Amino acid sequence: MTDTLGFALTDEPLRSRRNHWNNQVRRHAAANPDGVALRFLGHSTTWRQLDDRTHALAASLLRRGVAFGDRILVLMLNRSEYVELTLAANLIGAIPVPVNIRMAPAEIAFLLSDSGAKVVVTETMLAPLADAVAQLTGAVESIITVGDRANDAHLGYEDLVAEEGEPLPEIDIPEETVALIMYTSGTTGKPKGSMLTHQNLQAQAVTCIQALQTSSDDVASCVAPMFHIAALGAMTPTFYMGATTVIHPLGNFDPEQMLDVLEAEGTTSIFLVPAQWQAVCAAQQARPRDLKLRVISWGAAPASDTVLRAMGETFPDALNIAVFGQTEMSPVTCALEGKDALRKLGSIGKVVPCVTARVVDAAMNDVPQGEVGEIVYRGPNLMAGYWQNPQGTADAFAGGWFHSGDLVRQDEEGFLYVVDRAKDMIISGGENIYCAEVENALFGHAKIAEAAIIGRAHEKWGEVPVAVVVLADGVDDLTLAEMEPYLNENLARFKHPKELVIVDELPRNAGGKVVKPQLREAYGSKDAGLKS
Repeated sequence: MTDTLGFALTDEPLRSRRNHWNNQVRRHAAANPDGVALRFLGHSTTWRQLDDRTHALAASLLRRGVAFGDRILVLMLNRSEYVELTLAANLIGAIPVPVNIRMAPAEIAFLLSDSGAKVVVTETMLAPLADAVAQLTGAVESIITVGDRANDAHLGYEDLVAEEGEPLPEIDIPEETVALIMYTSGTTGKPKGSMLTHQNLQAQAVTCIQALQTSSDDVASCVAPMFHIAALGAMTPTFYMGATTVIHPLGNFDPEQMLDVLEAEGTTSIFLVPAQWQAVCAAQQARPRDLKLRVISWGAAPASDTVLRAMGETFPDALNIAVFGQTEMSPVTCALEGKDALRKLGSIGKVVPCVTARVVDAAMNDVPQGEVGEIVYRGPNLMAGYWQNPQGTADAFAGGWFHSGDLVRQDEEGFLYVVDRAKDMIISGGENIYCAEVENALFGHAKIAEAAIIGRAHEKWGEVPVAVVVLADGVDDLTLAEMEPYLNENLARFKHPKELVIVDELPRNAGGKVVKPQLREAYGSKDAGLKS
């Protein structure tokens, strides 16, 4: 077989033309082998080392039966091995399934069972959690641990990397191959696995390169949890351009420590949520560091004019960009430049070039400018669908467009504003909390007959969940402290209600549906919000 110019086509040139991050790592490993790809806690991984280690790990996984299309549950904190494992799995066509480490064992067990993963990759600190999930499901064939193994039944991560054996064969991975399954909590209470392909991630790379003006000289700090698409999605432009990624460990956010690291690493680009930017700006103004920040970006929650002004005053020479999106879109769909942030306060910006969007009514008719409708999307960064959930996929793609669940209006200049969420969701500290998921957990409590979750404004977290409940017959009282053991077993801590309101009955409409606006009006505010 020959191409149009008469050159012979073989498998190797076909593989080498594939546009995904493993080929980009290989390209940089050849062109800039000693260049730094990753930095973590002062340790550097060069492009050559990253390429070698991922191929060695992929070969070990393949020898143990992990094959094209198999899923691997990833239960780790932020670290370089997270990136290595993701790349290694993709080299053989396997699919990493990143998991929120804050989830309860029962929540993770559902994700493992739903994804059908047989292998779990974890680390020493989280190994007991991995063991608990394995015991709950009985479906885990092997647990691979980074660091000291919790027991002899676990496989050592570094042992697999160093293992001798047949080298990894060349496996062609088309761009349509699923690269990640990222679970998002569903409005029905059951999480759905968004299937993101290599094509999706490359569209995300192009979006970020354009919006954030990424260059090969950048040093990009990754602060977001790596089980969020905000982190892995932010790495796509650095892989594409050959820039350095500095991975920050997870833990309590310390603005002083953050600024010291940014100075030491020479960070040029970073994404933080508004609450973090507020703390960083105050710390930098109190004790200035010699920073090289060229791009400062934010999202996941609205930013006040106070925060935006502080960012502009503290980092006057940096490009200030707000990004908006969702996991199903890989994730960025809209961007707002700093020059427009104050005059368009509250806006999520304009749709990015890779995305086509409409604002529509329930019948999929475009709404007039200035009126509220749901924003729907198309584009190369749109997921392939929900993992083994044809009905959820069909609902999301009704009418041939992806339904975001966000109700927006668009002004005369094309700037978009989110006015409500069609999906009943709370955003707390950048984490999505779907009310139905928490309500379903509360329904299982022996002392609760009915429950409804609403959001309440909070000065630190943006919003926090409040539970409004009707007690079961014969129950006189219930407290959050009493519920804590039950909540710990069934919900991640960030999803726990921060206040419990006991009522005689929940307000319902003629169709029997709980009237959430009435509950929000009655219990959605408390002075200036909860303080802890």
